[in-house]
Amino acid sequence: MNVEVLWKNFLSQIKIDLTSLAFDTWFQDTKLHKLSDGKAIIIVPMQIHKKHLAEKYSSLIKEKLNDITGTNFELEFILESEIKPDVDEIKFQSISNNIESIENKGVPPNPFQSNLKAKYSFDNFIVGNSNKFAHAAALSVAENPGNMYNPLFIYGNSGLGKTHLMHAIGNYIIENSNRKVLYVTSDQFIQDFVGINKKNDNGNNFNYIDFFKNKYRNVDVLIIDDIQFLGGATQTQQEFFHTFNTLYNDSKQIIISSDRSPDDLKLLEDRLRTRFCWGLTVNIFPPEFSLRTEIIRKKISSGNFEKEIPEDVIEYIASNIGTDVRQLEGSITRLVAYSTIMGGVEINLDLAIEALKDFISKGISEKNDVHRIQKIVSEYFQITVEDIRSKKRSSNISFPRQIAMYLCRNMTSESFPKIGTEFGGKDHSTVMHSVEKIEQEIKINPDLAKIIEKLKKDIGEGVVNNK
Repeated sequence: MNVEVLWKNFLSQIKIDLTSLAFDTWFQDTKLHKLSDGKAIIIVPMQIHKKHLAEKYSSLIKEKLNDITGTNFELEFILESEIKPDVDEIKFQSISNNIESIENKGVPPNPFQSNLKAKYSFDNFIVGNSNKFAHAAALSVAENPGNMYNPLFIYGNSGLGKTHLMHAIGNYIIENSNRKVLYVTSDQFIQDFVGINKKNDNGNNFNYIDFFKNKYRNVDVLIIDDIQFLGGATQTQQEFFHTFNTLYNDSKQIIISSDRSPDDLKLLEDRLRTRFCWGLTVNIFPPEFSLRTEIIRKKISSGNFEKEIPEDVIEYIASNIGTDVRQLEGSITRLVAYSTIMGGVEINLDLAIEALKDFISKGISEKNDVHRIQKIVSEYFQITVEDIRSKKRSSNISFPRQIAMYLCRNMTSESFPKIGTEFGGKDHSTVMHSVEKIEQEIKINPDLAKIIEKLKKDIGEGVVNNK
């Protein structure tokens, strides 16, 4: 039996006997190198895996291998760097590579794969105030592709769920229709376009041109991630422009994501940015505190962890890790793995602080009171911290910025120049004007006064009051 097939079979069987955390931590990234002289040589990602697998899972691994192969094997765990290929393997690989090169010269790869990840669905996308509009728009497109909101342009910072929604749309469409769906990153689109310039032995590239057009224009739904990376690739942008037009004119659904809005994609051609706005543009905002706690709870429940994680630990993670969903989920995996490695000790707040100290190290700047205020004000008004520090002057950004400056002056000991520096290098007179404006507005606007009081409460007692 092929070792890759054998190991895939092994992993599917052993996964049944383990919690998802144990499997993901200790087995997910392992590979079977070879079976030789009564020994199963298994590749592991890190040194710690050698010791832990040998001590805790040796009997289970042998049992599963025996069930599959009918043979008892001794186990040897090695790192990728420790592999020593023998001479015959090297010769065989060299011959295989040469044959493959000769056979495939000038022939493009398999023209179609959806590239969708089945783990992403609408069912496991957690909805909150910060993403409910994007979620509703995505579901509408999935239910009626090509007719409802075409193109759909989703933008927001990394780690907020853009990719999850895009895969969820694709998976929903495939499950409920016979439409052809393609998901690619802009990097993959660039690579495929560069292939058009390759020539075969006859001096032409007709095969590859056919492959490219068939891949990108013969689909019902094109999903392209991180479109901002087309910036600077002028010829690729031209090809994407033609691809976009072909699909749009045929009523095929186009879904695009970016880390910024179409108006801010200054390196893309105007005609592309204009087309991105033909349909619906939606923003995913950083998750508010309540949504972050819900994401963490969902990760815990779906992970089937053996240990209970207390509420104060969940709130600590939600308050300190940041707004990147991947980091929130990764912190839970790290915490439970840390508890396991430390001998199965109870998970409590002290353990969480110790286990996650490296995770929150790059968020230390949030301990800066000004940064903390910027973050809370941004979340309240559903804009980004980058917006509040920017030079943008639209009212939906400038007014929250003035409120944040007012709170910084009233709740910290920072000077006007220092506050200005933290807001993208604003002049101290700008800060003074903002503070005075909000002070006057509070006196005549009771609704604003209530908002200010709520923000002060959310900011909390950790900020040094200088008044």
